[in-house]
Amino acid sequence: MKTTKMKKVLIAMDYDETSQKVAEVGFSMAQAMHAETILLHVISEQPVYYSSYMYMRELQVDVLGDLKKSTQKFLDKTKKYLGVESIQTILKEGEIAETILNTAKEMNADIIVMGSHSRKWLENIIMGSTAEDVLKTTTIPLFIVPTKKQN
Repeated sequence: MKTTKMKKVLIAMDYDETSQKVAEVGFSMAQAMHAETILLHVISEQPVYYSSYMYMRELQVDVLGDLKKSTQKFLDKTKKYLGVESIQTILKEGEIAETILNTAKEMNADIIVMGSHSRKWLENIIMGSTAEDVLKTTTIPLFIVPTKKQN
């Protein structure tokens, strides 16, 4: 039997407190396979607000700029926590599931690692699940880390 060598592990992260667990699991997997680790965070598209004030557009850009800086710090902190300087960090904007899949293809990732937050069934119906959306569309193997909080 011929086996495929996994060379790149893409870890999709969000701001949830369980992201560290997802990063640890994905990083451990990458280390075990001697694979490259890539940390990804997607900033979902912001709604456009219309206003008669001339400064509203500038304000939105400033908020997005601050969000990008904060998110990059979050990725850098996670990278430092994992303790390997060669970990690549990527920050993108867009629809989350679609951007994860497109980035995985662009980076030639062999596997995607992401967390799945356990929500109540009604929330899943109304809000959807990013992990489920990725799973429905991906052609790349997906490793889902359950991040339900223990009671």
